[in-house]
Amino acid sequence: MNKDLTVGRPESVLWRFCLPLFGSVIFQQLYNIADSFVAGQFIGENALAAVGNSYEITLIFIAFAFGCNIGCSVIVSQLFGAKKYSEMKTAVWTTLIASAVLVAVLMLVGFLLGERLLALIDTPDELMRDSLTYLNIYILGVPFLFFYNIATGIFSALGDSRTPFIFLAISSVSNIAVDILFVKTFEMGVNGVAWATFICQGVSAVLAIIVVFRRLTAVRTEGKVRVFSGSMLGKIAVIAIPSILQQSFISVGNIIIQSVINGFGASVIAGYAAAVKLNNLVITSFTTLGNGISNYTAQNLGAGKIDRIGQGLKAGIKLIWGLCIPFAVLYFFFGRYGMYPFMENRTGLALDTGVTYLRILAPFYFVVSAKLVADGILRGTGMMGRFMTSTFTDLILRVVLAIVLSRVIGSATGIWLAWPIGWTIATVMSLLFCVNGIKKLKREKTGRIE
Repeated sequence: MNKDLTVGRPESVLWRFCLPLFGSVIFQQLYNIADSFVAGQFIGENALAAVGNSYEITLIFIAFAFGCNIGCSVIVSQLFGAKKYSEMKTAVWTTLIASAVLVAVLMLVGFLLGERLLALIDTPDELMRDSLTYLNIYILGVPFLFFYNIATGIFSALGDSRTPFIFLAISSVSNIAVDILFVKTFEMGVNGVAWATFICQGVSAVLAIIVVFRRLTAVRTEGKVRVFSGSMLGKIAVIAIPSILQQSFISVGNIIIQSVINGFGASVIAGYAAAVKLNNLVITSFTTLGNGISNYTAQNLGAGKIDRIGQGLKAGIKLIWGLCIPFAVLYFFFGRYGMYPFMENRTGLALDTGVTYLRILAPFYFVVSAKLVADGILRGTGMMGRFMTSTFTDLILRVVLAIVLSRVIGSATGIWLAWPIGWTIATVMSLLFCVNGIKKLKREKTGRIE
């Protein structure tokens, strides 16, 4: 059901809109958590390390899918808020066509360079075969990854956060069952983990696209809708390319950090592979809520309701901090128990590594979550330069400090300390950019000169 986010009390509107998004991302992360759980429990520590190692490469593909999601979602939100429905449909078709071309290119590059990328991050010899197997099957499913993300972006742009939640709930639970079936019953090893994800994500992507087409058909427009527009692609690219660059550079940064981690051996790799799944569950949840705030912001910008954007910043921070509390408490005090499902052996260096990682990061979830709310508003208003500046500052600091501190301290703990420092500095920047950007929009609307 399509929903207008430009009316109603901002705090109530965001709660109703964003909570299903939060539920969606929980189930989205179940894909990766299920892979690591099954690999660690039913195959072994090396399989867990191999899946986690490949995951850093897959983040590159996720970065491009995320950019297409955001680019389409923000533009569609603005056009929906402005009630320009014919242009809105053109934006959807343009995104789908351009994304199909991009997918073909990325898959070709992935198959040609996958093994080289794994070698580049110093993948241990005992992990290379399983890592490459998982990566190649993942690449086959890249079309599903892209079109599912675009579909969810369109649903969110139309104010519908429930439909993607339903799709993900069903497909994620199915993924866990198929994972166990392929690995434990059919003894397919890492192949089974990868194929289970491929099948379940493929089904959800196809169903999501079908529902998107039905939803758009129900929106009445006058005249013939253009299937492709170069100028519309340009508008989408203005939002999508910085988002892709942001996520891509984060992925490259994570690959560099992964190479540093790999120097500490398979047990540290396995511990990080498990703990980073738990951390990504939180960060991806916050990012998804930030995306929802982008949709809220874009609809209100399209409708010319600038005051509601500032109100959305305050409401968004209250919402996301409410979600921070349980995660921070659980990970800081009970992170060891969260690691158990991934560990075949519940003692040793792998477990200790993951626990240390979670305890260092958990208190700073309140910091990075505020940044992601501010980033959502920056994207929704099209202030991509400011968004990229704070994001790249965070990334560069984390990569440089991970390398330096790991050498100074002489252990992987130095790597984990880089996260809070980068998050804190970048959060201050994003909040300042956001507040000043909203003030500028208000001045432009009222005609005052800066």
